[in-house]
Amino acid sequence: MPRVTFRLNHSEAKSVSIAGSFNEWNPETYPLRKTKKGYWSTTITLPRGRHEYRYFVDGQWFTDPDTEQTPNEFGSSNSVIVVK
Repeated sequence: MPRVTFRLNHSEAKSVSIAGSFNEWNPETYPLRKTKKGYWSTTITLPRGRHEYRYFVDGQWFTDPDTEQTPNEFGSSNSVIVVK
């Protein structure tokens, strides 16, 4: 399975994690680490296919502004990544 690096430029955040269709939307499974350059990052092994996800930033859901988005059932949007 391919490894995918997620990166979020949100330097003022205190904590960031990622949740999505690949982990049953559990925001505790994949915490991101803040880099010395001020962005948040993690690398996850994901199965091939289409995945929806969102970042969980300081207790609030956050859609990745740099990816395709699709509406969700809560009136906001999920980010989309296709792993080949």
